[in-house]
Amino acid sequence: MQMKNALTIVAAVAAAMFAQASFAQASAPAARADVKAETKAAEKAGKLTPAGEGAAPTEKSTTKSTKTRAERKAETKEAAKEGKLTPAGEASPAADAASGPKTDRAMRKAETKAAVKAGKTTPAGEGSDAPKK
Repeated sequence: MQMKNALTIVAAVAAAMFAQASFAQASAPAARADVKAETKAAEKAGKLTPAGEGAAPTEKSTTKSTKTRAERKAETKEAAKEGKLTPAGEASPAADAASGPKTDRAMRKAETKAAVKAGKTTPAGEGSDAPKK
């Protein structure tokens, strides 16, 4: 009786191992050459997403451009001088040149000094974010 149980267990383990091996072969990753060929085909078809976090590629236009390369380059140089070019990578609109601080350091120091004199500043450790004792 024990021999029969042992044979049954061995048969079950063997069946499980063969099944696992066949599933592993069926879901094996594609070969490197296959992946390269797929990527090259997608690149030729224009279906790859550009580097960065830009939008997905759009279909290429079939119409011819009405501008020469020199005209396009001149327009791009002019837009660069005027600061109208979109920064590379994030595909976000150009940041305003005045997005930084509106006052210089001397002005901020003067404003802070005036606020301290007038008693409008919160003493250190007494703000709403101060740790409770």
